Amino acid sequence: MTTGPDSAAAAAPGRGPADRAKSRAAAVSIASNSVLIALKVAVGLLSGSVAILSEALHSGSDLAAALMAFWSVRRAAQPPDERHRYGHEKVEDLSGAVEALLIIAAAAVIVVESVHKLIDGVHLDHVWLAAAVMAVSGGANLVVSLAVLYPVARRTESAALEADAAHLLTDVYTSFGVAGGLLLVKATGFTAFDPLIAIAVALLIFRTGYELTVRSTRVLLDEALGEDELAEIRRCVSEHRGELIGGYHKLRTRRAGSRRHIDLHVTVDGDLSVTEAHDVAEHIAADLRRCLPNADVLIHVEPSSHEREDGS
Repeated sequence: MTTGPDSAAAAAPGRGPADRAKSRAAAVSIASNSVLIALKVAVGLLSGSVAILSEALHSGSDLAAALMAFWSVRRAAQPPDERHRYGHEKVEDLSGAVEALLIIAAAAVIVVESVHKLIDGVHLDHVWLAAAVMAVSGGANLVVSLAVLYPVARRTESAALEADAAHLLTDVYTSFGVAGGLLLVKATGFTAFDPLIAIAVALLIFRTGYELTVRSTRVLLDEALGEDELAEIRRCVSEHRGELIGGYHKLRTRRAGSRRHIDLHVTVDGDLSVTEAHDVAEHIAADLRRCLPNADVLIHVEPSSHEREDGS
């Protein structure tokens, strides 16, 4: 006998406060990146700085990521339908994977442009203005990332917003790095600092893209929950050993967006009625949902004669 969510609504509630908070945070990121792109392109063209134009391209990938995050958090909040019975939460993880590829592509373009500038040379104008714009950009991204995106991402366990926040935080470091490189050009007259800093920026961007790719791929491939969460599941189920169940086995877990999926087999007294065994499973499932919020729990009940109580 198996027990678990008996309706689409139980599997994934409709759009609630957490979903609206995620949409608002993504909208703030869209607005911020749009302004910064316009500012960086204008100053980059005015100054001739490849580093600033590279940062404008990076902000372009940020904007694409923010737009994707906005779409994905709204799509993920939709309830299950006839063709997506498990819901749409994995859209957030797919969004993170696509965003990671955009980040890596932006890094490659920056490296190519910077190498051309190193070979052909570069002339910079309005260095003070360019450095000031990059400092403002870094400050703006710092506020949006740490004060808006990260808090909402952690509170709602949003993969898409966490990726967007990490992307913007990388922008903070690279923006300040570019500003520093421009000041070095101003102080030394050595214009190669500008494309060299741009290459360093690209390496940081590539690292961020790689990390996001790994994180998103793990979820898309249904990797098990982390050891801390697995330990909490085992602790929660084991509390019922001897009282309600003989033991448990075939524990399987995965994540889709912010939702956890847990299924396991438990053994009960073979003399229990179907109703009594069902009540035991429902009780354990409710406890698991208290231990790990936002979880779908599926429990298969077996008579004790099928015992294999290693918890695996």
